[in-house]
Amino acid sequence: MFTGIVTDMGEIVELEQRGDLRARIASSYPAAGIEIGASIACEGVCLTVVEKGSGARDWFDVEISAETVSKTNLAGWTVGRKLNLERALKVGDELGGHIVSGHVDGVAEVVGIAPEGDSLRVTFRAPEALARFIAQKGSVALNGTSLTVNEVEGRDFGVNFIPHTQKVTTWGGVAVGDRVNLEVDTMARYVARLREWD
Repeated sequence: MFTGIVTDMGEIVELEQRGDLRARIASSYPAAGIEIGASIACEGVCLTVVEKGSGARDWFDVEISAETVSKTNLAGWTVGRKLNLERALKVGDELGGHIVSGHVDGVAEVVGIAPEGDSLRVTFRAPEALARFIAQKGSVALNGTSLTVNEVEGRDFGVNFIPHTQKVTTWGGVAVGDRVNLEVDTMARYVARLREWD
């Protein structure tokens, strides 16, 4: 489990297509403190560490199944790309965002960007099947970042990015047309399921 509070911006330094896709991610996380088998959310996708090491920078490797690639924006990953990273939640950690599983529900698209004071208002278009789970003032995880929804109109929803968020995450480089990993709020999924059961 995660909180959607990004704790590092990593960088893809190697990509290799074996049986599965393998990525090497440079990070400020000390390699000595990362356990093999640990879960790290990379752009909101819960991935398992299979190797780690140190050099000019500390790094860790993850293996990514074809299923994960097909359901996320990972097909667009390239060497040099920056990634939002978060290590798994530990008992006693502060829950500053919301409960995030790291199981991406689908891919949203950035359809609008507008400055709003010092902040940035970004409009996203959700897949049809996920739009009903997104509510005004509710929570979503986008590329692993816990965010509050400002408004919803059909499949489109808006999020405000304050300067701090733009600086410490990959959101400072957002562009129209970007494909974004979307995880809807777990509570919204359960409420919808209960309503279907009646």
